[in-house]
Amino acid sequence: MKNLRLKAARAAKDMSQQQLSEAVGVSRQTINAIEKGDYNPTIKLCIAICKALDRTLDELFWE
Repeated sequence: MKNLRLKAARAAKDMSQQQLSEAVGVSRQTINAIEKGDYNPTIKLCIAICKALDRTLDELFWE
């Protein structure tokens, strides 16, 4: 399932996939795969993404 909340939060911070990937230490392709729903990130990566985007886990990853 696509993660449109992650994409929207990233866009709201005016960050590209590349900028977010650099902020959390993964490749741009990993961020793209998470947004497309092709990759299920580890909890450690989820937390890093949340910190980078000033969001909670609930806001970005839980339904």
